[in-house]
Amino acid sequence: MNTTTLILLLILLATFAHFVGRKRSLSVSNGNRGVNKLHSLPGYYGYLMAIWCVIPALIVLVAWTTLGDMMVNRHIAATLKTDSNTVTEVNLIMNQVRNLAEAGKPEAATDPLVQQATQQYISMQHTTALAKAVVVLAIALIGAFIGWRFIAPHVRARNQVERVLRWGMILCASIAVMTTFGIIFSVLFESIRFFQSVSITDFLFGTTWSPQTAIRTDQVGGSGSFGSIPLFAGTLLISAIALLVAVPLGLMAAIYLSEYASPKVRAIAKPALEILAGIPTVVYGFFAVLTIAPFIREIGEAIGLSVASESALAAGLVMGVMLIPFMSSLSDDVINAVPQAMRDGSYGMGATKSETIKQVIIPAALPGIVGAFLLAASRAIGETMIVVMAAGLSANLTANPLEAVTTVTVQIVTLLTGDQEFDSPKTLAAFALGLTLFVLTLILNIVALHIVRKYREQYD
Repeated sequence: MNTTTLILLLILLATFAHFVGRKRSLSVSNGNRGVNKLHSLPGYYGYLMAIWCVIPALIVLVAWTTLGDMMVNRHIAATLKTDSNTVTEVNLIMNQVRNLAEAGKPEAATDPLVQQATQQYISMQHTTALAKAVVVLAIALIGAFIGWRFIAPHVRARNQVERVLRWGMILCASIAVMTTFGIIFSVLFESIRFFQSVSITDFLFGTTWSPQTAIRTDQVGGSGSFGSIPLFAGTLLISAIALLVAVPLGLMAAIYLSEYASPKVRAIAKPALEILAGIPTVVYGFFAVLTIAPFIREIGEAIGLSVASESALAAGLVMGVMLIPFMSSLSDDVINAVPQAMRDGSYGMGATKSETIKQVIIPAALPGIVGAFLLAASRAIGETMIVVMAAGLSANLTANPLEAVTTVTVQIVTLLTGDQEFDSPKTLAAFALGLTLFVLTLILNIVALHIVRKYREQYD
């Protein structure tokens, strides 16, 4: 019995335990009309019995699933380890054993030792799966019985259920926080390994990006260049173009929809505008390559400008169109959240509609508008597909939007594409780029948060 089936059975058992616990709570209190008045609502007693049924069984299931395969692999590896086999050879044999076991064809092994190990591996997997199912279901039934015994009028079921829910929410929040720290530390440690090979000064202030290192030092390109300035310059250039398109258009669209448009127009225009957010980025990339880039090139040739086939302007314009719904939808919600009393007070003092928007609504909604701008900026900085298709992979240090550039995220994808070994500066450079981009984004968020707090205190 696999893990998914066990989880479904536990859900069914928990549902049954809930109904049984609720019915028993009513029976022990004589329908809640006798002298044995329940402390909590009957539903809480049902939840309490379901918790006793599921939580211990789930803990055992997670522990068994996590450690069971590890113990089986160690046991099989111990049988394969001999004086003639090194650790690397044992690991290679274990990979072959696992592949044959997953295919269910131990007889396909040419080596009798591998064939015997595969058969033993399959047998142990079946045995542990059966034992896991029996133990988990037995614990669930025992837990349900314990919960059933605990049901009594004086039992504070609501307090116990809420305590479990509170600890469950704390666990969920802790998982999110620990995952964040795990990402940060994993990137940090790999970046430290990179900076042991490449100077941090060369990385942060170098103007040449050529991470193609050779296998042997006597080959051409044996020492690559890891100056990140061209990558961050390209990222800022494309992001700036995108924001110059998205922020004015999105903000003006939000002001129109919230302050000027009739309910009928708003009901049609806002969903139509938000359709842009559901278009895959690869479709935007096709649009940039097939429509926008040729159009920009034709206009440039008509006025005597040299435009590259892949340019930052094409990628930035299409990315700006993609970001319009992010900016407009959030700004519209924030502007609608401004109290109507502020509008009425402005009108009462003789201000026009446009003056009310400029001097009252926009300043009051500025924290939310800044938040929408941050979301759009983060989306622009992290975009990859449009840049790959429309701006190219050339790490050029230029401020000319008509030339081809690349971004940090594109280079990270390029460095980690295919089979890679994380022991060379070329691959580890991706982690250094990710760490630097994380720090820059964090600084941007801190500055924006300061602006938000400043104006929020003024208009609260």
